[in-house]
Order: sequence, then structure tokens, then C-alpha cells
Amino acid sequence: MKLLKNITFTLIFLSSFAFVACDEDKFLEEINPNAITTDTFWKSERQFNSALTTVYGALQFQSISGGDLQYEFILGDIAGTESWYRPQAFRNLTFNAGIYHVTDKWNELYVGIFRANQVIQYIQEADDSVFTGDAKNQIEAQARFLRAFFYFQLAHTYGGAVIHDKVAETKEELAKPFSTIEEVTNTIILPDLEFAQSNLPQVWDGVDNGRVTWGAATTLLGKVYLYKKDWPTAATVFKCVIDSDIYSLTRNIRDNFGHENEFNEESIFEVNYSFDLSPGTPGSAVDDTPFQTGAESSTMATAVGQLNYGAFNTIMPTYNLHEMLVNDEVDTENSINDDNVESRRMNATIAVRNMEGTYYTLESSEVKGFGFGQSAYIKKHSNWYHLSAEPALSRSGINFRHMRYADVLLMYAEAVLMANSDYETAIKYIDIVRSRAGVITLQQYMDNNAGMFPQLHVSKQVHGTQPMVAANAETVLTHLQRVERVVELCFEGHRWKDLVRWGIVQEVFDELRADEIWREENKETILNVGSGGVAPLDIVERIRPDFVQSSANYNPAQHNYFPIPNQEVQTNDNLFN
Repeated sequence: MKLLKNITFTLIFLSSFAFVACDEDKFLEEINPNAITTDTFWKSERQFNSALTTVYGALQFQSISGGDLQYEFILGDIAGTESWYRPQAFRNLTFNAGIYHVTDKWNELYVGIFRANQVIQYIQEADDSVFTGDAKNQIEAQARFLRAFFYFQLAHTYGGAVIHDKVAETKEELAKPFSTIEEVTNTIILPDLEFAQSNLPQVWDGVDNGRVTWGAATTLLGKVYLYKKDWPTAATVFKCVIDSDIYSLTRNIRDNFGHENEFNEESIFEVNYSFDLSPGTPGSAVDDTPFQTGAESSTMATAVGQLNYGAFNTIMPTYNLHEMLVNDEVDTENSINDDNVESRRMNATIAVRNMEGTYYTLESSEVKGFGFGQSAYIKKHSNWYHLSAEPALSRSGINFRHMRYADVLLMYAEAVLMANSDYETAIKYIDIVRSRAGVITLQQYMDNNAGMFPQLHVSKQVHGTQPMVAANAETVLTHLQRVERVVELCFEGHRWKDLVRWGIVQEVFDELRADEIWREENKETILNVGSGGVAPLDIVERIRPDFVQSSANYNPAQHNYFPIPNQEVQTNDNLFN
């Protein structure tokens, strides 16, 4: 667990009983009139807002919104690594209950839950007269949304959670049993989100920009129903977000992964970071100051950045992701394209050999380092667009977007597909996302191919062609699962949870492992060191074996969710009661 600089509110409840049993020395009975206690603190709207700020601050932990998410990015089919990097344990599915990130994420989420519980518990006991207007309900609604978000992450990362719905004041109150996803959802997540949805504004202004809104609560509520497989309800909730006209897609998709247009029209829920504040502090340090006046920095850019330009290529795009993005075919008639011949989505996501534009201020012909099977690097979330190298101390000021409107459109498409096999509506909303990317839509493919579209997840390099399929509920769902959510939302924290809830992990791993075997067996024809490899992947020197172990090791009961950390098992006697 990382050290926390500001733990005043984390320790408030301890101060009330820390010395209860110590009556040996007279001075211990003295009361410090300047000490903050539960009796003196929870008395004003300002104090509740101060406490709420620490709940937001927990979002900035690196396992929740920062660079340590790389360990989850690499679990699925979007990222690979090398054997000498720490994420390899997650790529190969050899992680255990005592490993970093498994323990860090659990701890950090519970810090957020504890802080949220404080606000919720004490505000429900507070006198209404100390609040102005709707402040009381709005503060509680924010705390309850954040608690629901933390519990959603716990439930779908660990397969459940230990439920704490109030501040524990004794050791016995901390020792509770492990509850299932369904129990956590029904007991905490749904009631909290329903309260938040009813009491949060649609927008915040000025210095409050960045606080959670009605749209965030409604979007997460829809996602909860999607994960519960209550497709009709999920579709209805997502349609409320769409019909609200609060959100729209940015013209430039890159605005969702950089610092230049944060809290934009596509953003529904994002976590604020700052590069400029506390410049000598490493990005991994936590100071719990979430809003514009004091946000800490993130380690995300270094986690995904390219090796030769100041960061570490600890995770890299898989060949499958690389090939799908390179083949993301530009629609030359779409006005969103400004003479570009590469998909805007591809150019905002990965760096490849001979790409359009610059990379860390270098022209594509000047970019070096593609080698040893490393065919592409990640651009999303990195500072490639305005710096010549990732800065020292693993610092980045790029906000992390947990929810954006493109995801809502794709989740709505999934919900209507699953609710009533309405593939025509699903195509409509998938194509809204594809149009913003500037690529040929499914409808355009169908108009030009007698109602059929290509299976874009199939490797042209390996199979020579991408079979055409007729549009129906099954083929459109496959496209949504294997193509659209991958290329649009990769490295945003959704992929492993998607694969698990769809139950297709083994299928995907086996297919990509088969592609690796083909590449290895045919490397004499696809590797060409002298010319830098053969298009579309331009792989040089060797074939990177991303799925050799994960395809063989995968066991749903063992790997779909992280194990409960050893520390919880060792200290909670009631965990399995």
C-alpha cells in the first residue's frame, strides 16, 4: 500500500477511541482543544465538502485511474509485453494473491470506500440547517456515486467484495464475509446510483467542473444492468443518456486522451491530474487533491510510452490490435477527414512504422526503435503529441476518462442487440462511432456488398482475406465484441471485464495463439530485417509470443477475477463464513 500524504480524514474515526483503554497517565486524559474529532468536525457544509474532496482524491490512486492499470490492460487481447517486464505475470496469467496491483487495487478501493462511508454516515446525521439549497443531497449523492463506483470496480475485479456500508469502529466490524457480485450490486451499487441519479445536477460550473453528474450516475447505472444481463433495462437507461443531448462525440478523437481539451463534450466521468503542480514529486506519490487547484500527476504516460523517448514499452499493442487499426479503412468522402489516409482512431491510439504525422515531435521516417518483434507502440494516454520525451519522475497531467459518450453508444448497441436482436439499430449506433473515426461504416460496407460486411477481426496477414458475412444479430454482435469495442476503447480499462462477461476469453486467446503459431511457422516470409518487415505489421527480428502461456493457462475459475489478497484472508476470520 502506498504512503498517503493527507490522511486526516482517513483517521478521523480512530481519534475518537485510540486512547480509550489508556488511563495510566494523567496527561492522556487531557483533551487537546485544537484536535479535530468527529464531535467537532462534521458541523458545516464546508467541512462536508472538504471530506468529500478526499473521496474524489482516492480516484487518483494509480491502480484506480493511473499507470498501474497497465496490469489490467494486458490481461486481455489488446496488449503484449516482454518476459523481463513486471506485467508479464498478468499477460501469462501467473499472478497470485500477494502480487502488486492485486493487493494495491483492493487497498486503494477500500480507502475510497472508507472515505465515502464517512461522508454518507455523518451527513445523514447532520442538521439540515447547516446546508444551503440542495447542498446536503448533492454532497451525499456524490459520495454515494463514488462509493458505487469503487464497489463496482471491486465486484468486477475480484468477483465480489466485503461490504462495508458504514464506518467500522471496532476490529470485529471490519471482519465481514465476502459477498458475491449480485449481493454487492443489490445491497450497495444500485441503491447508491439511484440516489445519485435523483440528486445530482446535469452539469457543474466553474471550479466544480469535474464533479460527478447525473450523466455519470445514469451511465454507470446502465452499465450495471448491462453486466447483470438485464438488457431491456440497460437499453432504456443508456437511451436516457443519449436523448439528454448533454453529450456528443468530439470531432477529434485525440481530445479524449490528452490534456488539451479535458472535461469536453464527450466526457462523462474523468479523473483530474496535473503535470504542473508539485513538479519535483513522482507521479506515483498521492496527495489527494483532485480538483483544478491541486491535482496530482499520473504515471499512465510512462506506463504506456515508447522506450526510446523517455518511457518504457512495458506494454505494447498486440499484433491483432495493430492490424485492425492499420486496416481501419478511411472513408474519403467523410468530411471529418482532412486529407488523412490513416484512420484518425488509429493515429490517436498506436504508433507504427511509416505512419502519418509525428511521434514525440519526430517525423515518421525519423522514429527508431521498432524491433525484436515490437511492431507498434501505444500513443493513447502518452505525451507524444506535445513533448519530445516522457518527463522524468513518471509524471503526466493527462486526465483519465472512465466513461465517455462513445462507450455509451456502443453499450446501447449491445443492449438492443441482446434485448431483441435489433441489429439494425445496433449498426446505426456503431456507425456513429465509426463515422467520427472517419472510417467506412458497416452500412457502407453493406450497401456496397449486397448486405454483407467483412469480419474485420480476422487477420489478413494470416488468413489472406477477411470473410464477408451477412448482417444479423450474431454477426453484428461478433463485430461489436471483436472489433468495435477493441479499436475504440482499448487501454481504457474495459477490455478484460468485457471478455469475461461475454465468456469468450478462451476462444479469443486460442485464435490469437493460432495466429502466432502461423507467424512463427511462416516467419521467413513475413520477417525481413533488411527492409523492416512486411506490411501490414512490419514485424522484424522475431515473433513476440504474447499468448503462448495465457492460452494454455487460462482457467475461468482462477483467472476471470483477481484472488482476494492474502492480507485480507489472513486478517479477516469471517471472510468465508
